[in-house]
Amino acid sequence: MRKAEPLAEHERGPIHGEEVMEMLLLPHEKDLGGFSVRRLLPSAKRRMVGPWVFFDHMGPADFPPGQGITVRPHPHINLATVTYLFEGEILHRDSLGSLQPIVPGDINLMVAGRGIVHSERERPEITATAHRQHGLQLWLALPEADEEIEPAFHHYPSGDIPTRTIDDVRVRVMMGSAYGVTSPVRTFADTLYVDAQLNTGQRLAMPNASERALYVVSGGLRLGSMILPEHSMVILSPASNVSVEADTDSRIVLIGGEPLGERFIDWNFVSSRKERIEQAKADWRARRFPLVPGDEEEFIPLPD
Repeated sequence: MRKAEPLAEHERGPIHGEEVMEMLLLPHEKDLGGFSVRRLLPSAKRRMVGPWVFFDHMGPADFPPGQGITVRPHPHINLATVTYLFEGEILHRDSLGSLQPIVPGDINLMVAGRGIVHSERERPEITATAHRQHGLQLWLALPEADEEIEPAFHHYPSGDIPTRTIDDVRVRVMMGSAYGVTSPVRTFADTLYVDAQLNTGQRLAMPNASERALYVVSGGLRLGSMILPEHSMVILSPASNVSVEADTDSRIVLIGGEPLGERFIDWNFVSSRKERIEQAKADWRARRFPLVPGDEEEFIPLPD
């Protein structure tokens, strides 16, 4: 493996004479009770990439028998959540009555719209054994015209997600269009979400988007003369013909799409309007959100 100096967070600079990197983000660890996640978005220096307003990398987390993920019911408004697993299984329930296990390769898209409540737990047969959880959870801001639409839940099995081999690299187009294929996953604005696995020395050209960011799930990448370390996210410029090279066996995801304008975030609430978030907070305190069938007893209180 070739050696290179690591980049400082938010460093900018030309690469081979063309500035293709706007910023490098390093994760912040967040304790979710029993396990931690790496949070890349929002950050102090970058709030959104296209419509993507939130990016969490969970795990890999190993649980002994009797322990696992237990995220009690909690609300969302004016956004859509996108859950994608590399390993493990999570059981999704929501206030629409949805009950859906998600396994590696599937995509769960939950559209909060005017308001939804959901929980993320595990089936008893999963919790009863030693197991591993590893995946990504992202949030999409909705365009202003769609922020108050009716809530909805969509599950897309792994076999429905288009896969292509580009220069011997396996690529999955999870949302949007890239590499000549289009994902069936619903979008509300121009949106891009791609998963790829590269062996050492393999190269992959990045699809274009108005805004885009590349996250190193595992391994390490070379972008020009720079090494992108594991668990880093690079904000790419709009320059075309950008390629990355795997410095070691690597897994990456690319997110991007059209910018939607400023969004406010408070706890689990995202909106273009501060007053809408305050209303949602008041509604959750007063228990005016709907319950989750089959998970009615517990809930996460609004943080002080």
